[in-house]
Amino acid sequence: MKHKILTVLITLTALIWLSWSPESNKRKLPQAADIISCMESEAVQEYIKESGEWSFASLHPAPLKLNSWQAQGKRISFPAADGKDAQGYYIAPNKKSKKWLIVIQEWWGLNEQIMAEADKYAASLGDFNVLAVDLFDGKVAATPDSAMKYSRSSDPARIATIIKAAITQAGQDAGIYSVGWCFGGMWSLQTAILAGKQAKGTIMFYGRPETDIEKLKTIQCDVLGFFGNLDKSPSPEMVNAFEKSMADIGKPLVTHKYEAGHGFANPSNPRHDANATADSYSKAIAFLKTH
Repeated sequence: MKHKILTVLITLTALIWLSWSPESNKRKLPQAADIISCMESEAVQEYIKESGEWSFASLHPAPLKLNSWQAQGKRISFPAADGKDAQGYYIAPNKKSKKWLIVIQEWWGLNEQIMAEADKYAASLGDFNVLAVDLFDGKVAATPDSAMKYSRSSDPARIATIIKAAITQAGQDAGIYSVGWCFGGMWSLQTAILAGKQAKGTIMFYGRPETDIEKLKTIQCDVLGFFGNLDKSPSPEMVNAFEKSMADIGKPLVTHKYEAGHGFANPSNPRHDANATADSYSKAIAFLKTH
């Protein structure tokens, strides 16, 4: 509890200091309430708790080595409101565009597989700025135990600050889209909350849904979700509850469910389901192109 309170105080102090800085006239800074909102999310806190359990880690076998990957983008850093630069992997569009797709990692970190996914989305979309954010500040796990460590010790306030920094990097006139898997699927939905009226479309692959109705009410874009009927986190029951909550408050949500387990869309996952991956990817691209 003391650690959480200290984190909040540090974040608020940084935001207040930056709001008095001359640089604040150049960029629209994130509001403290936005960051605290996602930091206090029950879904996020439950995920952090669960990520320290071996039953959850067992859903994530060590990733396989992918075939050689040739980067189409570049590593970048950009300012964040807490004074520590955020990092990411960026692919520029074919021509100048105000559309930005924020790509969000699994619990392994921003590894080659996620950067390859970012390249893939960029190639299919063409006119999107694609930015894969590094939510672990450079740390990448290769085994479940190290992923548990990084995920369990992750700071929701820092993660929300990085995502808000990416939105700020895109610009106040940008349309914000997001896609993520597992840990990133959860944070993709949180990105829709953080982006407010700039949010234009959010895709979540088997990520933990938000359960707070008041937070769900703030979402201002369509949401597309892909889930496995054989998954245990989120379980089919959790997905059904999410669907009901969104329907009850009149928020647009479309879900597609496959007879597959957790991580089915990750080619480096030994349990990868190629058919479900191909189908979900085609639907994801169609969703982004029509929004």
